[in-house]
Amino acid sequence: MNLNDTDVTAAKRGALAGMRVIELSQIMAGPTCGMMLADLGADVIKVEKLDGGDDARQYRDPLINGVSAPFLMLNRNKRAIALDLKNPRGREVLLRMVRDADVITENFRKGTMEKLGLGYETLRKENPGLIYCAVSGYGTTGPYADKGGFDLIAQGFSGLMSITGEPGGPPLRTGNSVADINAGLLAAFGVLAAYQHKQKTGEGQVVETSLLEASLQQLYWHAAIYFGTGQSPGATGSSHVLTAPYQAFPTGTDWIVIGGANEKNWTRIAQVLGHPEWCEDPRFARNADRMRNRDALVEVMSDILKTRPGAHWLAAFDEAGVPAGPVHSIGEALSHPQTLARGMVVEQEHPSAGPVRTIGMPVKLSVTPAQYHRAAPRLGEDTLQILAEFGYGQAEIDALIEAGVVRDVNQVAAAGA
Repeated sequence: MNLNDTDVTAAKRGALAGMRVIELSQIMAGPTCGMMLADLGADVIKVEKLDGGDDARQYRDPLINGVSAPFLMLNRNKRAIALDLKNPRGREVLLRMVRDADVITENFRKGTMEKLGLGYETLRKENPGLIYCAVSGYGTTGPYADKGGFDLIAQGFSGLMSITGEPGGPPLRTGNSVADINAGLLAAFGVLAAYQHKQKTGEGQVVETSLLEASLQQLYWHAAIYFGTGQSPGATGSSHVLTAPYQAFPTGTDWIVIGGANEKNWTRIAQVLGHPEWCEDPRFARNADRMRNRDALVEVMSDILKTRPGAHWLAAFDEAGVPAGPVHSIGEALSHPQTLARGMVVEQEHPSAGPVRTIGMPVKLSVTPAQYHRAAPRLGEDTLQILAEFGYGQAEIDALIEAGVVRDVNQVAAAGA
């Protein structure tokens, strides 16, 4: 499915209209970066291997009409070409594409691009203004630079797992892939900074981040404690390391979260729960007191909260101006009217999967908002169009197909990839 006239118009809108990105990244971190840029108007061309494409396409549970739901989530607004970069002729195709690109993203192990003859020094000779964005496990310097990495490994290495879970319990990874997702956001942030520099000077540069750095960045409060005391904080369940009460509490029907992040809110909480005297209780009077006596605080608060349904307490806290909310399931969160009002669920039509829903752009721009002009591409969906855009004639395209350098969507389907 090529872009129709409406799609072309939509693709030209957005703050990043005119930016061209070549995405060699796969699975999550790099594709998150690419999707953020694409949502804001960049032309993101996803370059995938011939057999199977992005490894996320092989995440088979769940499938939507035979198509990987995880792949659909992170690859909307992109075009796709299936290209063999290990073939010298495939390398030449990429080099031609690079000459007319602003950004290239990759998340290979250190040295892989150089082995393919596509390292930054080679690419910058073709395009001095190229922004080369690399996302790795540990970064490209230091004693671990040559090691590969995954979200789980980064969470363990960075200390995130040591602060996740209940006190005294086993180390746990966060429920989401925080290292991967944050690395993608940081990569997009770096690309935008480099693009601004390029707009002023014409000069490209290397942008890099890693799963390690993306994980370490999550430790602002915990690092402050370590740097200030020399002691490593441990897991605290849902509670906060610096303030109380600030955690999940059981009610008579379900769990809710209450944020007493300052003394004014604490006073209101005590009043709602019917115990204003707690504000004078030496165990609970100030935040430092509540932190020292958090177990006792949680016990007395829970005893009262369990006497009424969660909805009762949420209404009471809301009326009193106390930040509080329900503990939703994923389905409840994604179907909530507030989520929908913020445009955080996007529905698009995919040629194979049919109607698919993905998470929307979390940044709202008033003049150049995100656009959602197409669902994630099928493998090789735009191969022919992209080659033509970069100056390949029909005879040349046929020769590349015959030589097994590229595949279009029909050949992919015929091959069962």
